Amino acid sequence: MTLFSPLTVRDATLPNRVGVSPMCMYSSTDGFPDDFHVAHLGRFALGGAGLVIAEATAVHPVGRISPFDAGIWDDAHIPGWRRVADLVSRAGSVPGIQLGHAGRRAAVREPWRAGAPLDDADATAGFGAWPLVGPSEIPAGPGHQVPAEMTVAEIARSVQDWHDGAARAMRAGFRFVELHGAHGYLLHSFLSPVSNRRTDAYGGSAENRLRYPLEVVAAVREAIGDGIPLSYRISSVDGAEGGLELDDLVEVARRLAAAGVDIIDTSSGGIITDRSSDTRVRRGFAFHADFSRHIRREVDVLTATVGFVVDPVQANLLLEHGDADLVLLGREMLDDPNWAHRARLALGDDSHASWDVRFGSALGPRHRTLGRLAEAGETPLSRFEG
Repeated sequence: MTLFSPLTVRDATLPNRVGVSPMCMYSSTDGFPDDFHVAHLGRFALGGAGLVIAEATAVHPVGRISPFDAGIWDDAHIPGWRRVADLVSRAGSVPGIQLGHAGRRAAVREPWRAGAPLDDADATAGFGAWPLVGPSEIPAGPGHQVPAEMTVAEIARSVQDWHDGAARAMRAGFRFVELHGAHGYLLHSFLSPVSNRRTDAYGGSAENRLRYPLEVVAAVREAIGDGIPLSYRISSVDGAEGGLELDDLVEVARRLAAAGVDIIDTSSGGIITDRSSDTRVRRGFAFHADFSRHIRREVDVLTATVGFVVDPVQANLLLEHGDADLVLLGREMLDDPNWAHRARLALGDDSHASWDVRFGSALGPRHRTLGRLAEAGETPLSRFEG
């Protein structure tokens, strides 16, 4: 297994194991994707990634992280997403979408405005906060709203929202679906004892706290059918006192796989926003690879790893050493949308055959010319030296 070996999951075959991780762009109005999303996601497919996953896309308006999040809660959103999926497919990649609901972590500003909870100033500008929901009346952190505890009837309606969002994703042409069950968002908040203090069938024991996520998985699997790969992003550890640890998530992964999840996408943290009291995973190169490797070895499920994977050799070794089955890149792709093509060169394939022919026919000769000049000891600055 190498970075450029194909990966077949159900009826989808990824041409390679380089995936683009979902990245919120905070660029939608009323949930609609537009030209920006077509260009933004299309460039990654043209850049050679085998899988391109669209950002966390809200299945209900109250589930938006910010007022500018993408959505799929209305049939009117489908045509815009179809443009994205069509372009990604035509460029040779598998188009995916991450479905999400922010729960008690919703109604905040964009990250370049510190991601702080929306306040009166935002309301004056026409982007006020909305009431939040969660498993219990526990805010995500200082300054955040206290969410309303969802009733059993509201939970059932929410499960239907996930089903309907997944069905719309199919109509839009996506061939890969991921559920956002990490970072303190609604699915994660039901799972974690930090945020779920219920005493009914959806709280208390680990079995009960997993009930809502499993109901969502079942509903989404019904909506997408047997042939579509289903991924589930987890926080492998809560990184908070009294929270979930890796061994807890191994059992969760086992249950998710039995319910129809094909890939466990390993992330971490997010159950609280108070950074003064958390014990988050230290950021370093491939800092979630230990989690993806452990789950992969303990559970009969594919895993994806994400988090500061920056180098092609590093990415290839993660796969060769059994740390994961799929490598997802986010910020690295923003920095270089052609990362996958450049990775092929770095790993010894200098044919440029993977590029779109409109690019490859020009870049092949360019690469050979650069090689010839390097062999001759010439550099771009040679004419200015001596």
